[in-house]
Amino acid sequence: MADYDVIILGGGAAGLGAARAARFDQANVALISDSPLGGDCTFTGCVPSKSLIEASRQGLDFAAGLERVERVVATIASGENAEVLRAEGVDVLDARGTFVGPRAIEVEGRRIQGKTIVIATGSRPATPPIDNIDRVPYLTNESFFEARPQPESLVIVGGGPIGCELGEAMARFGTKVTIIEFADRLLSHYEPDASTLVEANMRKLGIDVRTTTAAKAVSFDGRQHTIHTDDASIAADELLIATGRAPNTSGFGLDTAGVRLDKRGFVATDSFLRTNVKGVFAAGDCNGVQMLSHAADEMGRLAAWTALRKGRKYKYDPNRIPHVVFTTPEVASIGLLEADAPVDASVAEIEMAANDRALAADEAEGFVRLIARPTRFLKHRAGGKLVGATIVGGRAGEMINEVALMMRMNAYGFRLAQTVRAYPSWSTVMQKAATRWFYEYEGESARPPRK
Repeated sequence: MADYDVIILGGGAAGLGAARAARFDQANVALISDSPLGGDCTFTGCVPSKSLIEASRQGLDFAAGLERVERVVATIASGENAEVLRAEGVDVLDARGTFVGPRAIEVEGRRIQGKTIVIATGSRPATPPIDNIDRVPYLTNESFFEARPQPESLVIVGGGPIGCELGEAMARFGTKVTIIEFADRLLSHYEPDASTLVEANMRKLGIDVRTTTAAKAVSFDGRQHTIHTDDASIAADELLIATGRAPNTSGFGLDTAGVRLDKRGFVATDSFLRTNVKGVFAAGDCNGVQMLSHAADEMGRLAAWTALRKGRKYKYDPNRIPHVVFTTPEVASIGLLEADAPVDASVAEIEMAANDRALAADEAEGFVRLIARPTRFLKHRAGGKLVGATIVGGRAGEMINEVALMMRMNAYGFRLAQTVRAYPSWSTVMQKAATRWFYEYEGESARPPRK
């Protein structure tokens, strides 16, 4: 007989989402974590980075920014700690759990059985293949927010969301920042014109952006780091490695349970987050499907519900999950990029300068791009069904949620054009963009996707 209906390995966003969803269905739940609940997002990811960025924009100094980080993290963590979860009926075990069988976990010398196991062990910063990297005291997001004097100079290896956000924050604090990116542009997983706008702003802030550049080797003389590229050597007080994430899938006995990993080391799952072992699911960063805190939370819920609700399965669809880079301007995206849109899609686009609220805020750079596919009978007459969007500009991270709601509801695009927003709010630009699916508005109408 199983000790628990659901056993969860890991206390990050996926683990918390799974635990709370399982308790909603009155399941008997154990949550096993050897680190504070909340995971990377709360302590070393989303929360501290956004706190630091806001502090820099508000004119605070670096020390005050780190103090804000500490204060905000403590406040948020207090709502998801072990005491809170226990009060919600979750049996929280402050220890490391290891598989000793397909649905058996050993924790603190005790063997427990679960009808369902959810692997939610998260990820860690990936270390790139740079010569001598293991011999220098480099930073990652896990150490970046520790209290220390402000560095005069900083080199960031990696021009993705973490590198760009922290690079902007540090430049605003007055640190001399260099970003090295191997790809030919920053934010290479977003629309190219979004990358162009972000890079331009980075340069305005005095950031030295070097794309199509690889860090070959590093050294440290006890005071400064030196980063060697193909054609230059860059000296800096601090070195931040921001080149992606690697899964936490070793040391948990996954091989003993027979759980299959993919060639990258992530737990292999199907679209319902099931592993190859019956009754074992994987949610969040450890499966590599979509490495976002809110995605992990969603995966945790869906895994628990698929396991517990007999006869029902909940598919995880990454195309319905929005993601945001909180740079200046903000970059928000959901679903398909224009280059990946079907040839019969319709693209409704408008410059942010058409947004009266953006003009009032003197933040007119950016754009809204909405991508819809035709439906079988109505084609594009009702606006089609949204399959992707990119928003660049002020409050982009808020406006993208309109599209997420539309896609979740499977609503026709005309709803975006039909909905009246308060004037002059930022989201009025969404109505203007969607209107172009139906007629020429301010001189432009929708167009086919550019490939």
